[in-house]
Amino acid sequence: MRAAVFGSGAWGTTFAAVLADAGCEVSLWGRDEGVAEEVNGTGQNSRFLPGISLPDSVRATVDAASALDGAQLVAVALPSQYVRSIVSPFAGALAPDAVVVSLMKGIERGSHQRMSQVLGEAWLVDTARIAVVSGPNLAKEIARKQPTATVVASEFEATAEVVARATASGYFRPYTNTDVMGVELSGAYKNIIAVAVGIADGMGFGHNTTATVMTRGLAEITRLGLALDAKPDTFSGLAGMGDLIATCASPLSRNHTLGAHIGRGSSLVDAIATTGGTAEGVTTSQSIQELARAHGVDVPICDAVVAMLHAGEPKEAVLGALLARPRKAEGE
Repeated sequence: MRAAVFGSGAWGTTFAAVLADAGCEVSLWGRDEGVAEEVNGTGQNSRFLPGISLPDSVRATVDAASALDGAQLVAVALPSQYVRSIVSPFAGALAPDAVVVSLMKGIERGSHQRMSQVLGEAWLVDTARIAVVSGPNLAKEIARKQPTATVVASEFEATAEVVARATASGYFRPYTNTDVMGVELSGAYKNIIAVAVGIADGMGFGHNTTATVMTRGLAEITRLGLALDAKPDTFSGLAGMGDLIATCASPLSRNHTLGAHIGRGSSLVDAIATTGGTAEGVTTSQSIQELARAHGVDVPICDAVVAMLHAGEPKEAVLGALLARPRKAEGE
């Protein structure tokens, strides 16, 4: 299979390697000519994946039309708030039968659309040709070929199977799912919970606090997901609990790292600069809060993150208010 990956950052480059290791011929597109030249010249992307050698069948380009030419599978790993404006100009270059795969975990501001919906609109692609990949997929671990499993979700099982076959290898195990809503919501929301866990860690709290925020965070994700007609089982699976654990617990997580800097006293601007890359939870927290309010769903951890990041509320006051919420039975 010929595949194209849009986005030459850590996750896009890693996914290109996953496809290549599974037998695909891969074009990696990005706007940085230096990255493209290094990938083609040395087989490495030292800016985003230092020390990792890429398969020979991964070739990089800054020419989007060339990358899309003949591609049967097109995966997109771009910052969620900018993906629409980046990919829209190339809609006409997409093959009419190509499967489009979202690797992104965010909710678009304003429209509240999930990334698969954004891609479908921008590229005029029917849902039958769209899939989503999500799960405990920390790029640098996968790039080192450490074993992991993931979820490939599509409303059409046959489309999910196409992507699963194109990515399965000795270290990358895809499971299929038809609950696109639940999978995408989990992937976007867990970044917000990871920011909250990072803040708690940065403030010096221990494992009890981490476990509390993660567990109540999963309850919060599930509550909103069910209001949006997602399937309950999704939230206890790889795309829900699995991704939440990986993102909240790992120092490789940009969202956790950003939260930790804020917990130690950094401003949001300084935390973003120090973390590097895109911490999707920062903007997605506002999108999720708006979405939850529109559906009348209580999301206290998301509210706390928005208050700390965007309303200038002190972290101590917000965490105190979170713990002072009215007592109730756990399942309510």
